[in-house]
Amino acid sequence: MSFQQIRHDKLWFAGQAQNWKLAEYELDELQEGFDDVVRFHPTHKDSPLALSDIVPKIMAQPLRAARAAIEAHDPQAFAATYDTLTAACNSCHQATNFGINVVRRPPDAAWFGNQEFAAGR
Repeated sequence: MSFQQIRHDKLWFAGQAQNWKLAEYELDELQEGFDDVVRFHPTHKDSPLALSDIVPKIMAQPLRAARAAIEAHDPQAFAATYDTLTAACNSCHQATNFGINVVRRPPDAAWFGNQEFAAGR
């Protein structure tokens, strides 16, 4: 899930820069990560729910909504759907006994100082 956190952050920065191709790429990477969780870790010893059941149930709709905002090139819708996606991540963490892991909008791009998020560079 650490890679998911990185993808989540980079998705935010791409959307804020209105680099819609990069945002689409990062969203695809995030989806692939969730697919991997379901495939390779369908259950977890600390979770009362099967990850293979709960992850798609909680994450599918927020991922679709984020994709629609990216495809529409709509910065306001992107921010709103990103927040919904973030809330879904935290909801999944709560449901699977990993509520100690709380994600949020990243404060700045300093973590990724070696990447340009603006399009066309």
